[in-house]
Amino acid sequence: MSYKITDACIACGACQPECPVDAISAGDIYVIDPDKCIECGACANVCPVNAPQQD
Repeated sequence: MSYKITDACIACGACQPECPVDAISAGDIYVIDPDKCIECGACANVCPVNAPQQD
């Protein structure tokens, strides 16, 4: 199960540089490409609002 970013995202940008496979893209909120996500949890570990959750 890959991670997805919930509506709790405040678009702070903390998660994107932590992703080792560049699966996170920016927009109004950040989005994780489920085909690229390797389920490492790096994004979840740095998010101040716990927006990344396992799908």
